[in-house]
Amino acid sequence: MKQAFDLTGKVAIVTGSTSGIGIGIAKVLARQGAHVVVTGRRAERGEAVAQEIRDEGFSASYHKLDIMDENSVIALIEDTVQSYGKLDILVNNAASVNAQDGNVADLTAEAWDEMLQSDLRSVFLLSKYAIPHMKKNGGGSIINTGSTAGVNGNLGWSAYGPAKAGVANLTKNIAYQYGKDNIRCNCIHPGLIVTPQNDANVPQFFKDIYLEQIDVNRYGCPEDIGYMALFFASDEAAFVTGQEVCVDGGMMSHAPIYSALRKLAEG
Repeated sequence: MKQAFDLTGKVAIVTGSTSGIGIGIAKVLARQGAHVVVTGRRAERGEAVAQEIRDEGFSASYHKLDIMDENSVIALIEDTVQSYGKLDILVNNAASVNAQDGNVADLTAEAWDEMLQSDLRSVFLLSKYAIPHMKKNGGGSIINTGSTAGVNGNLGWSAYGPAKAGVANLTKNIAYQYGKDNIRCNCIHPGLIVTPQNDANVPQFFKDIYLEQIDVNRYGCPEDIGYMALFFASDEAAFVTGQEVCVDGGMMSHAPIYSALRKLAEG
């Protein structure tokens, strides 16, 4: 009997998998049997992540990727298919948070353009070049990492939020246009995910605010996003496409005022 969420024999690309959430996704998929192509600009770090996966007894390799460079995207897709014969799973996780992002009146056009290029255009390009190979292969799963910042308004993220909202809408377009080709596309909106790379940079007061807003008693970790990606990648999700799922501890499930009311009631 086949094990649930078994990805044995599948080939997966996880972009932005040299740190944070991407490492969590890559390791979860590899542990379920997929060969994972770890990607990122830092070759030394990428090779180290792939080796960590292999040291656990699973299958992974590294391929350099610059998501801002169309030729780099093409090379990744073509080299993966040439090396492993197919592409079953694409996780569009790579993104950036521009330090020049800000409120609308303060944001430069250059910072806006750069954010949309890195966080939205890259998802379009990777999907564009992956889809023909998935069609030849009889189908596949594209999983996009969005953000809760793309669902609601924010202070200071006037470019990042719209870019992630665009990722969510692109998800639905891909799902509709290629569903009959057995290609599914879904989007994950992470909440606060504390990683080994960002832990020291997330102020405690900020973590405390999140804990007040969410329904559970901890922040997220990279594997939380990895397990959601695993479901979307698996055959068990064959009837699930075009969906946005917040993996945020329930933060988006209620109005913010209710957290304040709960504190009053408990006081």
